[in-house]
Amino acid sequence: MSQLDLFGAADEAPAAEPSANALAAVHAEAADLAARIDRRIRFGTSSWTFPGWRGLVYSRTMTDSALSRDGLREYAQHPLLRTVGIDRSFYAPIPDQDLQRYASQLPDGFLACAKAGASVTSTVALGARGGEPAANPHFLSPTVFMDEMVTPFSRHFRRFSGPFVLEFPPLPRGVSLSATEFLGGLDHMLGALPRDFHYAVELRERDWLTAEYAQVLRVHGASHVFNYWSRMPLPAAQAEIVAPESQPLNVIRLLLPPGTRYEQQREAFRPFNTVQAPDPVMRSQVVGLARRSAAAGRDVFILVNNKAEGSSPLTVMELARLLTAETR
Repeated sequence: MSQLDLFGAADEAPAAEPSANALAAVHAEAADLAARIDRRIRFGTSSWTFPGWRGLVYSRTMTDSALSRDGLREYAQHPLLRTVGIDRSFYAPIPDQDLQRYASQLPDGFLACAKAGASVTSTVALGARGGEPAANPHFLSPTVFMDEMVTPFSRHFRRFSGPFVLEFPPLPRGVSLSATEFLGGLDHMLGALPRDFHYAVELRERDWLTAEYAQVLRVHGASHVFNYWSRMPLPAAQAEIVAPESQPLNVIRLLLPPGTRYEQQREAFRPFNTVQAPDPVMRSQVVGLARRSAAAGRDVFILVNNKAEGSSPLTVMELARLLTAETR
């Protein structure tokens, strides 16, 4: 055996992980697509803590907790991912040190969409079990929202704050709230919030999506979230009531196909690394709304959940391909 045989291998550079090579190819195509997309259009995903995205967003295997702490740095290197949904704030306020950690990982120009807490968007207290639902005393409270979200984000995450998403869950069984009552509370809340942030309202009760609702948003410079969610009309139908051109900015959230449930989709689609249920109708509507928004000079944030089609980053790529396709 020659000396080269014995020692030559030590001089060779280690081979790149297959996932790193796959990610390089993804980035190359994504960069080409991004260069042809109006900068007003931002794509992102609902959260970022999915180890199954190795080779799609991440170059190596990481645990959920590691991605939660440090994954945003590599996430933000994907040429198409210029926003992200911060969903954990729905369940509890984010500690200041975590906001600072997130900010340290993001590049200039990146804007995140954080969800308001259930503490102000749920009609019942989160976690209430058994018996009659416990009414939430802080529902639509601008003071609680300021304390939990606006003030800490202003101090520690201002440069990277896109619109806050106020997602109002569907009413629990046995709880009633009319559209008039909801709009009265929403009007009060939005009127009390500072205008140096943007607010986007997401409905899960289709009866609340009315011309009166659209008027409340207009008065306060807030936006409607066009959602793709189990029991809501498709985004294009929502746009017949709230035109994207009428809003200061637009948010589109792709969550659950009509008639499906969260748990059902989660179990069927794990580990979220392939598109399993493509929806060409939804994709066409999203691209149409994005084009309308950009043509009107409006920024648009498109946030994709794994439960929409099976893999958020792959759905983003498909939407970008469709958006850049020549109109025939």
